[in-house]
Amino acid sequence: MAEQFQKATFAGGCFWCMVKPFDQWDGIEKVVSGYTGGTVENPSYEQVKTGTTGHYEAVQITYDPKVFPYEKLLEIFWQQIDPTDAGGQFQDRGSNYRAAIFYHNEEQKRLAEATKQQLAESGKFKKPIVTEILPAKPFYPAEDYHQDFYKKNPNAYHEDRAKSGRDTFIASHWGK
Repeated sequence: MAEQFQKATFAGGCFWCMVKPFDQWDGIEKVVSGYTGGTVENPSYEQVKTGTTGHYEAVQITYDPKVFPYEKLLEIFWQQIDPTDAGGQFQDRGSNYRAAIFYHNEEQKRLAEATKQQLAESGKFKKPIVTEILPAKPFYPAEDYHQDFYKKNPNAYHEDRAKSGRDTFIASHWGK
């Protein structure tokens, strides 16, 4: 990878719903769905969804910070999740659907903690912000059929988002 690119890793529930918000910007080289934070090497979707591997469904973003700064990635991330829910995200329940920011360096950690604090102080949410900020661990790309799901299966993607309650939550807390 060219030196200009950096990585950002976010877990926000179902990884299908976390690709498109990041995938549409200049400066984003790629967004990969996968698994991180657990103890099993190269886990499968079937293993992760049991909740026994410790992995989160996550996206890893390769980006050019000169074009698209990490702060902007954080802003998008916070607006995709319910940061007050420690048990999963929306209809997806369980440890593999928890929200988290996985930092790759001390600057990412500092910025993530600062934005979490700003969100907590904003009064936007009645409950405490419980999204974790954790050191990055090995990231394992998910199976091919999970990659770019919103492009490959637009109808299923939109149906899943609609029934999950994610879009309603985002609209009620962040507007359109």
